[in-house]
Amino acid sequence: MSEDILINITPQETRVALVLQGAVQELHIERTLSRGMAGNIYLGKVVRVLPGMQSAFIDIGLERAAFLHVADIWEARPHDNSGASGNPAPIEKLLYDGQAIMVQVIKDPIGTKGARLSTQISIAGRMLVYLPQDSHIGISQRIENEAEREQLRSKVQKLLPPEEKGGFIIRTMAEDATEADLQMDIDYLRKTWATITQQAKTRPAPNLLYQDLNLAQRVLRDFVNDETATIQVDSRENYQMLQQFGTTYTPSVLAKLVHYTGERPLFDLYGVEEEIQRALGRRVDLKSGGYLIIDQTEAMTTIDVNTGSYVNGRNFDDTIFKTNLEAAHAIARQLRLRNLGGIIILDFIDMENADHRNAVLAELHKALSRDRTKVSVSGFSALGLVEMTRKRTRESLAHILCEVCPACAGKGQVKTARTVCYEILRELLREAKQFNPREFRIMAAQVVVDMFLEEESQHLAMLGDFIGKPISLQVESLYHQEQYDIILM
Repeated sequence: MSEDILINITPQETRVALVLQGAVQELHIERTLSRGMAGNIYLGKVVRVLPGMQSAFIDIGLERAAFLHVADIWEARPHDNSGASGNPAPIEKLLYDGQAIMVQVIKDPIGTKGARLSTQISIAGRMLVYLPQDSHIGISQRIENEAEREQLRSKVQKLLPPEEKGGFIIRTMAEDATEADLQMDIDYLRKTWATITQQAKTRPAPNLLYQDLNLAQRVLRDFVNDETATIQVDSRENYQMLQQFGTTYTPSVLAKLVHYTGERPLFDLYGVEEEIQRALGRRVDLKSGGYLIIDQTEAMTTIDVNTGSYVNGRNFDDTIFKTNLEAAHAIARQLRLRNLGGIIILDFIDMENADHRNAVLAELHKALSRDRTKVSVSGFSALGLVEMTRKRTRESLAHILCEVCPACAGKGQVKTARTVCYEILRELLREAKQFNPREFRIMAAQVVVDMFLEEESQHLAMLGDFIGKPISLQVESLYHQEQYDIILM
């Protein structure tokens, strides 16, 4: 199946859409003023070591200190040739306050949480990932043929001098690479690491030592594969920049690079703008008539599957099974499209048939196989739920594009106009017992004032008679539904 990559670039942001057979599969957004930090390497300064949590806070020059757990400290792990594993050394024996330490961001700051760090450095190239502290040669799990894996390992090993320090992970992009291609990647990665280590010796902490490529460049390095038909860029300046970058680092993808010059905006042409709006909603309709409800919270994401109008009275079990099969593919796509990560709970429609449950689970695994992000799926629990995790390195689409609703403060619901009216009546009664103004004035949203003038007019009049003071109403167009003020005149 051929895939098109669309790159929309403006001075304020870069947006990338991966389109497969007319459907948007992934969206990536990078804003000029808030580039993602995952992959960046810093010379950090230890601010505080917490032995009780076996973690430390590291100043890397950001507003909020970053977090480093002992499990992410390379030096804490036992390293020997036997392959034996053991408990990591305690963090208080490895770090101390004020210490300068080289760290890499493995997870962007999300919400109120600071960036997560690791001291195991990895630098990605087109075909290889360089691990300067390691010594082995690993291979992507996506390359499954054992003979091919051994051939690639031998090819890379042959290119490394005996005194080579550092290990490599062979990426899927290297499957058809020549020795010259691999050597070019090795040389580039070595040179990059040499520059980083030299800067670490001469710069004070905290300091940025290495910044990962921008989004458009990462597309050429990480996203392009044999299924990619075209890479369309709507900016001439950035098209030329990508040509230069590709000539140096990824010459094999240059033939797919296209400068889009059409009058209609690139994302409009492929329906991406509409897809972005749909991806911000809770509901996802299925072709069968069923639908998904997706809810994100700080702790987890839940996805509920419903049959909707798709009900076959003759064989209800078959209807449920078909809806769940379709939902499995839709869920996999929505996870990529919305970049949902962390703990994810899937609530498929209950199935009594064990074969149906196994088939739905197999279909989910198949649909998730295209995801470039690490995913782990458990089977059905005793409650009929599927628990899964998806590695979270960058913020979700909703976190990038949206903010907490000022009206409901993120609850997803607001008090009804009638509830607000009753709160105001109680507040008026409290105020009347404490103060003695000549008049009370209620300032509230239009819908609340309308409720007082119509359905709640009798209760308002009764309270006015009870406290013996006139009560007037004033509409404040900028007030949200729950907001009001009581003015003592």
